[in-house]
Order: sequence, then C-alpha cells, then structure tokens
Amino acid sequence: MTNNAQNISENGLTLVLGGTGKTGRRVVERLEALEVPVRMGSRSATPAFEWTDETTWAPVLRDVEKVYLSYYPDLAAPGAVDAVRAFTAAAVDAGVRHVVLLSGRGEEEAEECERIVQESGLAWTVLRANWFAQNFSEDYLLDPVREGEVVLPAGDVPEPFVDCDDIADVAVAALTEAGHAGEVYVLSGPRALTFAEAVAEIGRAARRDVAFISVPVDDYTAVLRQQGLPEDLVEFLSYLFGTILDGRNSQPADGVKRALGREPKDFADYARDTAASGIWST
Repeated sequence: MTNNAQNISENGLTLVLGGTGKTGRRVVERLEALEVPVRMGSRSATPAFEWTDETTWAPVLRDVEKVYLSYYPDLAAPGAVDAVRAFTAAAVDAGVRHVVLLSGRGEEEAEECERIVQESGLAWTVLRANWFAQNFSEDYLLDPVREGEVVLPAGDVPEPFVDCDDIADVAVAALTEAGHAGEVYVLSGPRALTFAEAVAEIGRAARRDVAFISVPVDDYTAVLRQQGLPEDLVEFLSYLFGTILDGRNSQPADGVKRALGREPKDFADYARDTAASGIWST
C-alpha cells in the first residue's frame, strides 16, 4: 500500500460545510470516490446545518475528525468572523483534529478568520482563493451570460480566476494526505484576465456574442436590490467590487502547484469545458 493510499484508508469522518456549494459539492464527490467517510453540512442534509443556528452545530460535529470549513456567502460577509470563531470553538470541544479553511485572498476579515483557526490548537490548512471561475456558470453571473450581457462594476483590473475543481483537489489532498497541515495555499489560475477578457473567452468558447459592460458600483448594487437579492449578498458584492478588486490579487499565485505538483487550470480551459456542457446556451 502506498503512503497516500494508507493515509486515505485511515481517514475518519470528514464534515464538509457548504456541501452543496461550488467547492463543497466537489469536495464531497472526491472524498466519496476515495471511500472516505463524509458528512455533508447543509440545510438540506440530515442532520441539518445552519450557520445562523448554533443548535445545529453539535449534531454535525459529533464523531468528526476533520472539517472542510466553507462559509456562505463569504468570510468578508457581516457576521462571518463571529460565526467562525464560535464554530471553531465548538469544533475543538467536539474533538475535531484538523480544519481546512476556505479563505478569500486580500480580504481582511478572511485573514482574521484564518488567525482564529490557526490559534485554535487544531491542525489547520488555509486555502486562500481568488475569484471563482464558476461564478460565471454556477452563480449569479450565469443568467447574464445566457442573456448575452454581463454588467459589472469592474474595470481594467485583472484577476487570475481560480477553477473550483482546483480548489477541491487541494482541499481533498489536505484532508486525506500528510504534509499539508500548517500550510497556507494561495490558489489562483495561471494568468490574470480582466472581467471583459474573461467574458470574451466565454463568448468564444460558447460561440456566441456575450457583451461586457462596466458600471459604477453604486449603480450596480442599486439594481441588485431592485432585483431582490439578499442584502448580505448585495453588501458583500459592493465590498468586493468597491474595495477588493483594486489590483491587490492580480498576481497569479503558486498554491495549486505547491499543493498538487501541477499547474492550475487555465480560464480558457474552464470556458471550453463549461461551454461543452451547454449551460451557457440560450
């Protein structure tokens, strides 16, 4: 038996928070394929998990050895730091050994959450991620792409979009293999693109016209409110576009290569594979 196979076979129960989300779903699929015992942490699971209801935490933490900690909508959202602090304390009390935290690159609140986990006494691994490529296909930007017009308060600042498959691969490695505890992996794609360039890549891959229009952030959030988006998500997007998207995260990072020994997936490959699924077809 190889060392990695032995490590995987000896893994106890892993709790995946956000188990139906963009990264959590992929982590669950990979762990199940490796026959690692998994408990999904979500409102639809049994037992159910709610970030806003601390009475749901103890049941999902029972007998858990490792946790993939993904906070919705983001660690920069209001209340996230307090929730992560309380949940981490609950994990310590429950006997959890290792936490893999999905963090956000360049976000002060996310870095505070990192410190909470790092100072908890648990083994930890931090995945500090750039903007998800899958926001264009599995989130609020899907409908605009389908409609042929993406309107965002993003100018010429480039972003090295990270593929959620890469995030999941690194998370599973950290959860099942030795050598990842105490590591901070900054996860990005191999090259930075502006949002206009990313939308153009999507249009080429989908073989259709998809326009990109840049607007002021206040105009953008006003429209989101008119459309009925939850206020916490509106505030987070305002913060993201108005503060974080200033170039601080534009340099591609080496976290995928450090963790997995391979290059990260390029945005053009993401666009090609996603277009082939037909999800962007009108």
